[in-house]
Amino acid sequence: MKSESIQQQIEQLRAEIRRHDILYYVHNRPEISDTEYDRLFAELKRLEAQRPDLITPDSPTQRVSERPLEAFVSVKHTVPMLSIDNTYSDEELRAFDERVAKGLGHREYEFVVEPKIDGLAMSLHYEGGRLVRAATRGDGETGDDVTTNVRTIRSVPLQLAGSNIPGMLEVRGEVYMPRPAFEELNRLRQEAGESEFANPRNAAAGSLKLLDARITATRGLAFFAYLVGQSSEPVAEGHWGGLLRLKEFGLPVNPHIERAANIDKVIAICNSWHRKKDSLDYPIDGMVIKLDRYDQQQQLGTTGRAPRWCIAYKFPAEQAETVVNSIEVQVGKTGTLTPVANLKPVPLAGTTVKRATLHNFEQVQRLDVRIGDTVVIEKAGEIIPQVVRVVEKGRSLFSTKPFEIPTRCPECGGPVRKDEKGVYLRCVNPDCPAQLLERLKYFVGRGQMDIDNLGPALLEQLIQTGLVRSIADLYQLTFAQVVQLERMGDKSAANVIGAIEDSKHRPLWRLIAGLGIRHVGGQSAEILANQFGTLEGVMKADVETLGSIDQIGPIIAQSIYDFFHDEKNLRIIRALLDGGVKPQAVLRTRGEQPLAGKTIVVTGTLKHFDRDQIERTIKDLGGKAASSVSKKTSFVLAGEKAGSKLNKARELGVKVIDEEEFLRMIGRTEPSQ
Repeated sequence: MKSESIQQQIEQLRAEIRRHDILYYVHNRPEISDTEYDRLFAELKRLEAQRPDLITPDSPTQRVSERPLEAFVSVKHTVPMLSIDNTYSDEELRAFDERVAKGLGHREYEFVVEPKIDGLAMSLHYEGGRLVRAATRGDGETGDDVTTNVRTIRSVPLQLAGSNIPGMLEVRGEVYMPRPAFEELNRLRQEAGESEFANPRNAAAGSLKLLDARITATRGLAFFAYLVGQSSEPVAEGHWGGLLRLKEFGLPVNPHIERAANIDKVIAICNSWHRKKDSLDYPIDGMVIKLDRYDQQQQLGTTGRAPRWCIAYKFPAEQAETVVNSIEVQVGKTGTLTPVANLKPVPLAGTTVKRATLHNFEQVQRLDVRIGDTVVIEKAGEIIPQVVRVVEKGRSLFSTKPFEIPTRCPECGGPVRKDEKGVYLRCVNPDCPAQLLERLKYFVGRGQMDIDNLGPALLEQLIQTGLVRSIADLYQLTFAQVVQLERMGDKSAANVIGAIEDSKHRPLWRLIAGLGIRHVGGQSAEILANQFGTLEGVMKADVETLGSIDQIGPIIAQSIYDFFHDEKNLRIIRALLDGGVKPQAVLRTRGEQPLAGKTIVVTGTLKHFDRDQIERTIKDLGGKAASSVSKKTSFVLAGEKAGSKLNKARELGVKVIDEEEFLRMIGRTEPSQ
């Protein structure tokens, strides 16, 4: 193949991939499936590998840096990124309108109203149409250079499209984490024994401040442009026109932005979105109202802290008061001690809240939460219940003392140690029965080895009787031992032994997930299984090899390496293998992917699958199981008592199928093992 030909192919592929990015992220009108897109991307990577001299910084393959940063560099904003004043009522919005009219001396003006996404403000700098820098807002004057991380966000174009692009253009917008990505991230963190993020905004902020862009790339961040900043030449006469130009340049602009001729229309839009905000797959905490024309914005100016031509309307957060009945400390499978508040049940945002994690003991001290206190709770990001504050008037003179931070493990009495440079306390006793119980519960769970009939009560008996001291001991149990346990008859004992026997030949990824390696959940376990094929291959891999695997990265790689070089862990693995565990690697072919490229939402109760099984089946057959319905959803699988997702599908015209049609689609009459 001639060099000229390769160069032409590379340029054509880059242009085609950028075109599909704009169709997907800007116009919400994809023309090809995810699988077809991946093939284009893989072909570009192959050609660039042949001609590395042709690789350019704006190539779609160069989004993710392979080198972690040592630290972020501070950058000064040429034009400060000011904050926005808040309003909380119709009356305050009308007062804002009066100030605008007074400042301009007339009422010949229009507003632009847009959803206030609960994310992080970001400044993107383009030179010659190419992204050269991305910086956080910081204190408004100075922010952090997070270019390497922002480059991983697929909706941020590395090269602008269209014509008449200014030589220098600053674009301001919001980086956020969609709800499905947030839910998936927390699920993986829970599987890996890590603390969950409280809300999507915290998750997005934490992801942008990672020094390793390879990890950021796995977090599913997204971006909406909301303002033309500095520009070497005018792009429009007003904000609305500026947003249209940004869209022409290939930048994603929120599709729900509206124009309003007067403040009455502004208020109507705000109230409308307060009612339907939950229909979006990303969190919004209000609306932003901006004066449209640039010349009128300049006439009003700023207060030094905030612009006079812009205001935010904040939705009222749903809160509730309740009483802390008790505070308990839970011990996780990796020894983490987590304080949990048991609450007097209270309805909040459509659910009954009975418990709320207090995250860590520094949080307990900061809030000074005590047993018997009346507290205000709200759902952080309208997802996770959290204690906002203690109601001081609800505390009596005889109130209990401050909650004491444990100095010993509440389960085993063993020593505890605080994480270096962290906030979490951990029990460091390797024989802690509470840790063992959590490890066993995790190991036999449906997302790991999927062993039926081994509930918490039975596992506790096995620990208390000394029959099980590690996960490997499960495979040494005999019928004679199990049948003698409390409330265990012949049939029940046989079912337990049978379930353990059936688990000996689970797919390799299930065993890796079940081992409880820190930072490794089901998704990482699947990546490792598919990469190495055998348990021995994973165990022998060095840190460099592990870290080079897509979506693994250096932190997870080190954790995996350390686990498989710990003699105690190796003894347990040898005991598992001696006990008859023979994990099977799963080999997939293109012919076994009837759901390839499809995004599927499941709602309601299914006859043949539980939730874990159906999500696993979809993934194994090449599809993606999503948690919310959008225009990009291929179809909705509806079972009995299907809820709001079914209604949403009908509203959007998304195809809906039942379980029988799904089974025919995948060529089965019943679910697989």
